Amino acid sequence: MWLKPEEVLLKNALKLWVTQKSSCYFILQRRRGHGEGGGRLTGRLVGALDAVLDSNARVAPFRILLQVPGSQVYSPIACGELLSGSDVYWAIATGATLEEINQHWDWLEQNLLHTLSVFDNKDDIASFVKGKVKALIAEETSSRLAEQEEEPEKFREALVKFEARFNFPEAEKLVTYYSCCCWKGRVPRQGWLYLSINHLCFYSFFLGKELKLVVPWVDIQKLERTSNVFLTDTIRITTQNKERDFSMFLNLDEVFKIMEQLADVTLRRLLDNEVFDLDPDLQEPSQITKRDLEARAQNEFFRAFFRLPRQERLHAVADCSLWTPFSRCHTVGRMFASDRYICFASKEDGCCNVILPLREVVSIEKMEDTSLLPNPIIISIRSKMAFQFIELKDRESLVEGLLVRLKQVHANRPVHYDTSQDEDMTSPVFHSTSMCSDHKFGDLEMVSSQNSEESDKEKSPRLHPEALISVFQQAGSQSPDSRMSREQIKISLWNDHFVEYGRTVCMFRTEKIRKLVAMGIPESLRGKLWLLFSDAVTDLASHPGYYGNLVEESMGKCCLVTEEIERDLHRSLPEHPAFQNETGIAALRRVLTAYAHRNPKIGYCQSMNILTSVLLLYAKEEEAFWLLVAVCERMLPDYFNHRVIGAQVDQSVFEELIKEHLPELAEHMNDLSALASISLSWFLTLFLSIMPLESAVSVVDCFFYDGIKAIFQLGLAVLEANAQGLCSSKDDGQALMVLSRFLDHVKNEDSPGPPIGSHHAFFADDQEPYPGTDIADLIRDSYEKFGDQSVEQIEHLRCKHRIRVLQGHEDTTKQNVLRVVIPEVSILPEDLEELYDLFKREHMMSCYWEQPRPMAPRHDPSRPYAEQYRIDARQFAHLFQLVSPWTCGAHTEILAERTFRLLDDNMDHLIEFKAFVSCLDVMYNGEMNEKIKLLYRLHIPPALTENDRDSQSPLKNPLLSTSRPLVFGKSNGDATDYQKQLKQMIKDLAKEKDKTEKELPKMSQREFIQFCKTLYSMFHEDPEENDLYQAIATVTTLLLQIGEVGQRSSSSGSCSQECGEELRASALFPEQDSVFADASPGRTAQDSQTFPEEAEGDWTVSLEHILASLLTEQSLVNFFEKPLDIKSKLENAKINQYSLKTLEMSRQSQPELKLGNL
Repeated sequence: MWLKPEEVLLKNALKLWVTQKSSCYFILQRRRGHGEGGGRLTGRLVGALDAVLDSNARVAPFRILLQVPGSQVYSPIACGELLSGSDVYWAIATGATLEEINQHWDWLEQNLLHTLSVFDNKDDIASFVKGKVKALIAEETSSRLAEQEEEPEKFREALVKFEARFNFPEAEKLVTYYSCCCWKGRVPRQGWLYLSINHLCFYSFFLGKELKLVVPWVDIQKLERTSNVFLTDTIRITTQNKERDFSMFLNLDEVFKIMEQLADVTLRRLLDNEVFDLDPDLQEPSQITKRDLEARAQNEFFRAFFRLPRQERLHAVADCSLWTPFSRCHTVGRMFASDRYICFASKEDGCCNVILPLREVVSIEKMEDTSLLPNPIIISIRSKMAFQFIELKDRESLVEGLLVRLKQVHANRPVHYDTSQDEDMTSPVFHSTSMCSDHKFGDLEMVSSQNSEESDKEKSPRLHPEALISVFQQAGSQSPDSRMSREQIKISLWNDHFVEYGRTVCMFRTEKIRKLVAMGIPESLRGKLWLLFSDAVTDLASHPGYYGNLVEESMGKCCLVTEEIERDLHRSLPEHPAFQNETGIAALRRVLTAYAHRNPKIGYCQSMNILTSVLLLYAKEEEAFWLLVAVCERMLPDYFNHRVIGAQVDQSVFEELIKEHLPELAEHMNDLSALASISLSWFLTLFLSIMPLESAVSVVDCFFYDGIKAIFQLGLAVLEANAQGLCSSKDDGQALMVLSRFLDHVKNEDSPGPPIGSHHAFFADDQEPYPGTDIADLIRDSYEKFGDQSVEQIEHLRCKHRIRVLQGHEDTTKQNVLRVVIPEVSILPEDLEELYDLFKREHMMSCYWEQPRPMAPRHDPSRPYAEQYRIDARQFAHLFQLVSPWTCGAHTEILAERTFRLLDDNMDHLIEFKAFVSCLDVMYNGEMNEKIKLLYRLHIPPALTENDRDSQSPLKNPLLSTSRPLVFGKSNGDATDYQKQLKQMIKDLAKEKDKTEKELPKMSQREFIQFCKTLYSMFHEDPEENDLYQAIATVTTLLLQIGEVGQRSSSSGSCSQECGEELRASALFPEQDSVFADASPGRTAQDSQTFPEEAEGDWTVSLEHILASLLTEQSLVNFFEKPLDIKSKLENAKINQYSLKTLEMSRQSQPELKLGNL
């Protein structure tokens, strides 16, 4: 065990310890006398000394010391004297056994020994090691408490520190924490790693320096285990700009699995919610615990290993042994009990697996406990087979849970027996004299009473009753006798296997059946065995009449999906006679349309037609439907959707497998993505689109038995067979030709039917013969050379590469949005990238800590790129405060609300990135007239509303009084010239105005007052604040007088030219141009009600009035034309974005602190 470091003085002490191992910094010692064969006297002497001097050493015969060469420490001894320059050591670990102490020694060598060499100061080495050991002790204590299912006190302390150090909102749930080191270059920083539901955080305070790291899970692009110069095993976190290495964990495997689960759950929840469904325990992120993540990992493995539905939840896992009659012994393994299944997997991979659907189970009974059969239970199934499990711990609670779920299954899905005879089932293959001789294969099909079957046929007479190949079977053109004899041999082998291992979904699945599958399944058994291996037979039996109802509901409806299906119907195996007539085409249409109706999230995806065509050849129509369900929803998850994420993930996994198993080919092919794109159709169509049909169905056989593993290993075998040609290819096109030619010449010598050419062949007219490859040989090579990949390894690789694929989609979205925006704005591309990241992060933070609002939907990857991320008014207000140059103090929030209403063209309460950036571009890079126009639009409808928070009481200020004389600060002699200059500027603006541009409505006095208030707020804390206030006061007075002139002109109605002259004479400028006298008809009565002093007419000013007036003051011109730096704003925004959000969340949690302006 690790010890709190204690000083141990060795110099001048008795030699009570013997050094067994030593290094530069550590010493492993054994207590003298312990373990010595002839050291009885020595052992007794040391034991006596132990009793007097060191009682603790009696129970710890081994210890590890830390030594720092060259350190000079003064240490007091018992007699009170000081020994100057003594060598001081620290005891850091003890062990009762040699194995225990060696484990600690190995950990120190792997994690600390190489690290200490980077320190220059010897005292720093001692401080670092002692701090690390103390952290390990704390972590061990926390782990022990967690194992006892008590809330650890240490976790509460860690939670308090986490909240204090990172200041997240309360909704940010801490999941777990670990002691570790974070590497900064070659220097390790000892600290604490905090894993929360949305972030990975690290805190260190070492040698007086504080380090804080906050990395959102959605920013992580790679999460992998790697090694560096100093450490053999580290966890590397890669984001867009940085790599961070974490090491020196007490249990690195556990940490990495938790991090992998958190990253996977968070990324899929936030970035892949198109088809991703969370487990029930993870639906509420704030309730996620470490135990939930561990349970999810176990559930994922369980479902992947046995290829069960996603809804299946694991309830119990128990070590046990199963009686296997074929080997006449008990096989050691584990039992998995879930909602509707009992499964068994042997400890030795591939030795024996069993899947028992609870709907097939008749009884679960406890047997008498004996020394030969400890804690046994018997599970009996309908085929008169029984499975005996022994050595089950906690048997009572396990059986009780199984019986409860068994009762629920039978209550929900009552089973009816089919007493009618099925021609297929009475064939010799499915009849035996073994212990299951009374069982018929048909017991597991969808069965009901004979009358209900007849009524179903009357309701849906269109369903095809048998596999298409039985109707459209052609005789072989070459050696039919030899081909049929091979088929009979295979049937005989399968018949023997059924006798020994069982013939239902509950059969023993061993290495022997894998070899039979690799040889090729006989055509007469293919469809039935596909149903068994995929467990589609259970879905078929559990949903009587379901498919027929789907067909009735979906047929005849016209939509985009049905149009796509119709386009592809005649492209599905056109070379096969079954799909050269309406019978096969109609069956294919019904299955595809029914599935699209069942699962609208997937609907229809290209390549589903090819796969379904082959399923219809070997299975009845309804069976083909359930096989398609099994493939799309269980065996190839996320393959058939809008973005085919699952297929892309497996392509990325395939690239890594190529690097691992075919390093020479990987080295030659600089860009493996080309091979991955070529092989995409291999995965989407299971080789059906690029191999002759009679060969490709053997691949499908292996796929239904072994899952995606079969496709991975066959793909590697194909690349290995063509490695020489691929290495000599000059470009991707030539590599594609090499692979296409090879695959087109893969033959199946055992096929009883005639060869059917592939319509995808590139070399249909080869000039010279090409050597063919038999599919059986290719499959055998794939199992022998590349069959060592386990389900656990593949699922780990999928999890790892899913992060990369999802982040690749995010990068594509970002680049596409920026490509559209860059030509339309003047902001630099690098600054636009920063703005996009801020925009996306603002959206994400609301997803982290707020309940989803109707107006702010989550990220939707199915939408166009520009619309995938949108923000609502509250999120926009945060960004506006962070990056807008128009900061107005307390008025900023009101200005942000008006800006949002202006940008929200379609009134859906959401804006896109393009609108946000276009507005910022005007603020930072626009000309003065563009900026004034934007400000003007922010103070008229729709931006300014009657219910605007700041517009209910008009601003009354002496500066806005029209009785104040207008002073320009010029001599009297210049006044007339200045007035003429102003008139000319207004005329020029009117001439230059774009005639096609929609004229903006004029501004009322209420709106103008708000406009002035915004300008006053913008000038606050400006270096030229006083000059700007004086200038705006002057301009405001001028505009108020202009508005009053227009008001009087409007109230006089239709005036003659003379009347107009009188009005102009009464104005401040006797030679004022008629543009000032324009009226604005159509103003609502509400404006006059707001300002009762307006007895007649409407007070209005136009954009031209305001712009011309502002141009008269150079200080205002300078203010709006001065260059603005967006980079400093962006840097501050990145630092403060989280704190601003946290501040808002804390205000929301304290309603009494909220302020509202009514």
